[in-house]
Amino acid sequence: MVSKVRSFGLGGISGYEVSVECYLSSGLPAFDIVGLPDAAVREARERVRAATKSCGMPFPISRIIVNLAPADTKKAGTVYDLPVMLGILSAYGNIDPLPKDAAFFGELSLTGALRPVSGALPMALCAGKSGIRHLFVPSDNAQEAAYASDVSIYPVAHVSDLMLHLRGRKNILPLKAREPAPDRSGFPDFSEVKGQENVKRALEVAAAGGHNILLFGPPGAGKSMLAKRLPTILPDMSREEMIETTEIHSVAGFTSREHPIMSARPFRAPHHTVSAPALAGGTSNPKPGEISLAHNGILFLDELPEFSRDVLESLRQPIEDGQVTISRASTSVTFPSKFMLVCAMNPCKCGWFGHKSGRCICSAHSIARYHERLSGPLLDRLDLYIETPSLDYDELRDRCNSESSEHVRRRVNEARNRQRSRYKGTEIQCNAHIGSKQLERYCSLSPSCEKLMRDAYSKLAMTARSYDRIMRVARTIADLADFEQIDIPHLAEAIQYRRLSMGNI
Repeated sequence: MVSKVRSFGLGGISGYEVSVECYLSSGLPAFDIVGLPDAAVREARERVRAATKSCGMPFPISRIIVNLAPADTKKAGTVYDLPVMLGILSAYGNIDPLPKDAAFFGELSLTGALRPVSGALPMALCAGKSGIRHLFVPSDNAQEAAYASDVSIYPVAHVSDLMLHLRGRKNILPLKAREPAPDRSGFPDFSEVKGQENVKRALEVAAAGGHNILLFGPPGAGKSMLAKRLPTILPDMSREEMIETTEIHSVAGFTSREHPIMSARPFRAPHHTVSAPALAGGTSNPKPGEISLAHNGILFLDELPEFSRDVLESLRQPIEDGQVTISRASTSVTFPSKFMLVCAMNPCKCGWFGHKSGRCICSAHSIARYHERLSGPLLDRLDLYIETPSLDYDELRDRCNSESSEHVRRRVNEARNRQRSRYKGTEIQCNAHIGSKQLERYCSLSPSCEKLMRDAYSKLAMTARSYDRIMRVARTIADLADFEQIDIPHLAEAIQYRRLSMGNI
């Protein structure tokens, strides 16, 4: 007898439907799984057999063939344990045929309890698009899957509970998703920062428009400290951004029962020893890398010149395109990567070049070699460069509290709301994503601003990319000031952030 159970698999960060077909026939007892299964899928045979017997149900002594269709797509993970078990029981006649609008996934323990799997939300979203109305998932995955609005999610803690539900003896009630609330409690507040008003202003501009920024200055000036406070002033995420971000983190296995959804923008800070595949994504079964895990959030690279050259150069294409494609012999997967790149670096190897103490011990050749680690094309893709000077004693001992992150975030949210209203109906999410062809429409300049920009373009030897990025930053500064048109002060401030880089790096 043949039975069919609907389930789902993962391709990149997207789910796809998998049909689990089970066939029982006479002959010598055997249990085969076909359809390009990996080792974890093949091992489902032992988990299914043990779980079935542990729940007091007979396991058929016959030839069993399980086909995972489409058969030409590689299947990975433990997500198919539950549907394989149900397919065998249905083909054996131990349970009635399953509803056509129901689907199942989950990992089985040897006792019949269900363990969570990665990628619950992408698979639940795919279920809604595939016409599934009832999705049965491990109870630890249920809250995450419930954020898929087009399908009813049923939490299953144990196979015995599911059997009672399918036989109509004890219903499992569908779960409703909790309303997500941003959690920034893990990050320190801007009110603790002494001085550095110009740097805080630059970070506010970067947060409001989603711009890339480089902080440079001597050791102990507060570059890393300021960067780690940046998440507290980032704008609130929309529900669509939460779902997008959670899909990526779910596939990577970073969601849990306690934290089922990414309600705050991610902050990723890989060590400078990170490899290019770890940053961009990789392995034989491609998984999201750091730049994708930072999607809709921040990728912070501290001590920028210490990263290897191939790692830094791998950032160039994702910064421009907002996505990264990982190609392997058997597959090609595209991951989203729209992130804010925040970098910090010293001006030289010893860190004291240009400091008023004069204690730099680096030669001109050593300084040049240190700067050569960063290519011009990579630096050109950064929007703002800001010097982080050492604090004077009086600034350090100042007892006045600085402006809190909450106050700054309020202005950032207002500016981002203006951008959402302006770009409604387009794919643009913030000013940093304005395309070159759209600059003239959204960043038009008055004649006086045109003259200022022409002079700056010539004196600072800008590239076309530099010009585009200055215009986007000026648009953000105007939004923070609640100006519909870019004015001279907005453009001058945007140019100033670019001019600092020319004189110091």
